[in-house]
Amino acid sequence: MNKEGRVLIIDDNQSVLDSLKLFLKYKFKEIVTLSNPNQITSLISRQEFDIILLDMNFSAGVNSGNEGLYWLSEIKKRLKDIPVIMITAYGDSELAVKAIKLGAFDFIEKPWNNEKLLATIHAAHELRKSNLKIKKLEKQKTALNQNTFNEAQLIYKSAEMDKIIKTVAKVAKTDANIMILGENGSGKELIAQKIHALSNRKNEVFLTVDMASLSENLFESELFGHTKGSFTDAKEDRIGKFEAANGGTLFLDEIGNLSYMMQAKLLTALQKREITRMGSNTPIPIDIRLVTATNKDINTLISESLFREDLLYRINTVKITLPPLRERTDDIAPLLNHYLYTFSNKYNKPGIKINNKAMEKIISYKWPGNIRELKHTVEKAVILTETNTLTADDFLFDKTSQTDSEFNKPLSLEEAEKIIIKNALDRNNWNISEAAKELKVGRQTLYRKIEKYDI
Repeated sequence: MNKEGRVLIIDDNQSVLDSLKLFLKYKFKEIVTLSNPNQITSLISRQEFDIILLDMNFSAGVNSGNEGLYWLSEIKKRLKDIPVIMITAYGDSELAVKAIKLGAFDFIEKPWNNEKLLATIHAAHELRKSNLKIKKLEKQKTALNQNTFNEAQLIYKSAEMDKIIKTVAKVAKTDANIMILGENGSGKELIAQKIHALSNRKNEVFLTVDMASLSENLFESELFGHTKGSFTDAKEDRIGKFEAANGGTLFLDEIGNLSYMMQAKLLTALQKREITRMGSNTPIPIDIRLVTATNKDINTLISESLFREDLLYRINTVKITLPPLRERTDDIAPLLNHYLYTFSNKYNKPGIKINNKAMEKIISYKWPGNIRELKHTVEKAVILTETNTLTADDFLFDKTSQTDSEFNKPLSLEEAEKIIIKNALDRNNWNISEAAKELKVGRQTLYRKIEKYDI
């Protein structure tokens, strides 16, 4: 039989504690006993229980039940959802009513009937499980209210993308961990969504976490959750992203930005398939499909001791590399037409078209910002146009975001430096520390250059 549930028994009579522990230890996962009620608050703040059995009287010769009622109130102040069963040596209906009003689940008398006692405890445990399920669903709803899965449409025509989608279809049905590599804006999250949509977990949650935005202070709380009081601003229990994504897919974007320390914590969770909330000692099993993505060269990071090789082995059972938009030019026209239709409807300008010269200009452009840059460029053109036909002049590209081909034109030293800095910032998603590291300059130096060139 699969035992579950942790029971705390509080009674000043050691023989009662021993009898109850002996009777219940074959029915429940763990039985903890306590003879001194003054230790109750300390114990329940350190350990989690599913059911509490509480004696009504602890002082010799005192039968009022007030001690039990007092400790019941103290427990309920701290643990509202834990069923508490009161134990007394004599029957008193008025005392029972008081206990129920204070939040007791039920009331049993000594000497107890084993079958009745077990039925009462099992009923309390079912209530506890139901409360936990409701609480978890409420927390999942809160954690997911900004992460509702809405699979975006994949627009493509190229042979390169067709090959990638066929690979996605093969691996999606498995639970293999997948790493997606590609430049910023190339559609890594769309591929992650497609993996989820084709998987056996498609009816469960798809949750995205931007690892580049997590500081070391927030990492554990955000991914693993925390308990009330575990740190200064922890005003209530909070479910982490691993728990929120349980049963579904967890997409960790820009995983190459994680510090070595955070990588170690992530690796431990993945190896054990469990997490522990900050402030708690209770491990929580996790069941997720893991998909990760990065725009960085992971092998270079490993060679520079910036990324753990053992973590890489854990997360890249299957590796998918997305080519940049400039290497799949067959996708540019269908993507442009899709965004043209989308934004002309959004801004109430239906029927906007694009002429041939404008199309030629768009296809010949190198798109360093990939699909994201194309999307924003089309949106800007639709917003600013005063006609129904977009021309080449309606598409203005930021010259500082051009690819290496820009360096073939005559440039001053300052113009070249501006392009180099802008490209580094774009590659690192405007993470100043990472861009400065790539350029081999200090953060303050990079800030001064950004201000100087008005980037």
